Amino acid sequence: MIALLIFALCTALIVAMKSEFDLYYQRGANVFISEQVYAYLRGAEDLASLALIQDYDSDRELDQPRDELTEPWAQDPDTVVPYDLDEGGWLRGGLSDLQGRFNINALVEKTTIGGRVANTVRYTAAQQQFIRLLLAQESLQLGEQDAILITESIGDWLDEDSQPRPNGAEDDYYVGQTPAYRAANALMVSVSELRAVAYVTPQIYDALRPFVAVLPDPASLLNILTATPMVLRTINTDNILAPLSEADGLALEETRRNEGFGDVEDFLKHPVLEGKTLLGIKPRLGLSTSYFLLSAEAKVADRKLRLYSVLERRNRSVLAIARSSEGLCPTEQIEGKFCKTAP
Repeated sequence: MIALLIFALCTALIVAMKSEFDLYYQRGANVFISEQVYAYLRGAEDLASLALIQDYDSDRELDQPRDELTEPWAQDPDTVVPYDLDEGGWLRGGLSDLQGRFNINALVEKTTIGGRVANTVRYTAAQQQFIRLLLAQESLQLGEQDAILITESIGDWLDEDSQPRPNGAEDDYYVGQTPAYRAANALMVSVSELRAVAYVTPQIYDALRPFVAVLPDPASLLNILTATPMVLRTINTDNILAPLSEADGLALEETRRNEGFGDVEDFLKHPVLEGKTLLGIKPRLGLSTSYFLLSAEAKVADRKLRLYSVLERRNRSVLAIARSSEGLCPTEQIEGKFCKTAP
């Protein structure tokens, strides 16, 4: 009887140990596969950096550097053919131009009061662009005053002081929310920060997200060779807050695709823009890009991961200044004030 009891106890211990070992082994295998997939994704980042360096070398032969959608680096990650891996999985990825979007951090510059008419609010060229972008979202049905409130509130979120702008929101607004919080009073590092700004509803955030970016340089130029028709609609006569029509945006995009634009002056001579006063916005337009978004995806065994990397090109050097597994919301930030040190 005692021998049977000892045998039963030993059997139970062996079964328990085997179950624990199987669980430990599976956890280890999962960690190993995840690290392997992530290594492939970082490899995709290296390949993207190489493509951007090659593009820079090609542009050095031109009188003026250009980055446009017909170049080899401009690959749609959703349509590119996956590359088969030796382990039986696959890897795919593509680059997009973040300077083809509106840079939210450009709203840090303040409005001025005065000019030819006393007490007249004079919005910056960037503010006018963003107001037009908001008004161009027909599904939101925003009025001009609504767009101004949102624009000024974002500016207050970005600037370093705690003095609210004429139509903005600072700590006095945010401490009254539930739960209470404070304005960042610093440049954004993630598009998702918009969700914390006064008057930005989930619907507004979702509508804006495909057309905006947060770049560390508030003075970065809008690349007219890669901007979508929606973003092109933000280019209109100085101090006119209404956007271009949808047809006008599509006309600009069609001419760019079929004939191209030699330079910014050529772009501004398009029939849609010719005759408009564009002195304010003209200095914000360019043909080349420093900031790109890599969207990569890899799968090994049953493990699939995504990586989104914001790449900054400085001559022949390409740096990852933000990484994320969730779109443009960085979870790993790198380098300088905009980003922290990578592990």
